Amino acid sequence: LHIVALVVTVGLTWMVVGILLGVPGSGFPRIQEFFNHSGSSVTAEPRTRKYTCGLPQPCPEEHLAFPMFSRAANVFEPKICLEDRMLMSSVKDNVGPGLNITLVNGVSLELIETGASNTWAGDVNDVLKFIHPLHEGTLVFVASCNDPVTKMNEETRKLFSG
Repeated sequence: LHIVALVVTVGLTWMVVGILLGVPGSGFPRIQEFFNHSGSSVTAEPRTRKYTCGLPQPCPEEHLAFPMFSRAANVFEPKICLEDRMLMSSVKDNVGPGLNITLVNGVSLELIETGASNTWAGDVNDVLKFIHPLHEGTLVFVASCNDPVTKMNEETRKLFSG
């Protein structure tokens, strides 16, 4: 009989200590809420509203949302988003070192093509081959990764400088 009383006492002590310390999965959840309730009502933090492509504010009417992120110090990978569609990112596995270029139909906003050109170790003329067959009305989005300009020739520099 002493052993049963000892086991019951240890079991109840274990439950009460678990409830008071807030150990998940121990005791009864309603009792834990009672002990954890401080008496003041908890107000939830207002959630920040996210707009198209995760922007902090909406775009004006008749405007497009297209945040682009270039790689910074091997921390952030290049990303290109257009109207809530991620066009280029490391998750889509379509980015690389150098210039990351996305071509989009300017009327329908349909993706035409994406490409990454390694302008550091590769041939800078690949950028020209990729961009030259453009049609009027094509939107060109470019995000860089590492050093994209060291090996650029005069024609490529002129193309990107306007």
